[in-house]
Amino acid sequence: MDIIARNHIHVIGNLDAPQTLMFAHGFGLDQTTFSKVTPSFESDYKIVLFDNVGGGKAEMKAYSPKRYESIHGYATDLADIIQALELKHVTFVGHSVSGMTGLLNSIHYPGMIEKLILLGSSPRYLNDPKDGYIGGFDHLALNGLFEAMEGNYHAWAAGFSKLAMRNEDRPELANAFADTLSAIRPDIAIQVAKAIFYLDYREELPKVTLPTLVVQTTNDIAVPAVVSEYLETHIPNSRRTQVQTEGHFPQVSAPTEVIAAIQSFL
Repeated sequence: MDIIARNHIHVIGNLDAPQTLMFAHGFGLDQTTFSKVTPSFESDYKIVLFDNVGGGKAEMKAYSPKRYESIHGYATDLADIIQALELKHVTFVGHSVSGMTGLLNSIHYPGMIEKLILLGSSPRYLNDPKDGYIGGFDHLALNGLFEAMEGNYHAWAAGFSKLAMRNEDRPELANAFADTLSAIRPDIAIQVAKAIFYLDYREELPKVTLPTLVVQTTNDIAVPAVVSEYLETHIPNSRRTQVQTEGHFPQVSAPTEVIAAIQSFL
């Protein structure tokens, strides 16, 4: 399958620039989630945007339950894109779960990415009482989440969107997320959500050799602040910054702060 069509890839910005910025969206979103961020980099960087298979305008027939039973499938897709476009000097900006796909790519496909920016990312969402790790969810909470998704997916999407977006004074933000979340085929959404919420890549963190920026928001339902602290502690050559906005989507609710964080890191 043509990779450009598979991932609905768009290359914008300065096509002759030596440096490339790749933006990868999280669960329930598509590449338009970065529409308020990318204009600030278009004059100096080649910018690559794409949709993860299973969401957005990616090719639906490319979705395979076996390939995407874990997010390693998405890390492989990322390698496909970088190779197909012959990208060089790549800084990868991964929101939410896509931060982990970029991280895995950097380990298993060394040399493709030069810098990592993890925007609201987590190596494990499930608490681990054995070693005191706090991911933000326990088994009861996740069971309830998946029961709600399976019982009435669209009702769940409407409610979850408000919790995840926060910013109650701007309901249009949650409504927009609910729209993209609802557009995903429910069976695919449930499988991908399980792959995400049950992942555990804590042992991979020390293997990262790239300069890494960890970006944390306040009052994030999916990624509590202690998780970003964990990432900073366990990823060598990393640093953490906090943007002053609530919710899981700072590129939407506080794009100016996200732009400043990226520019400072670059």
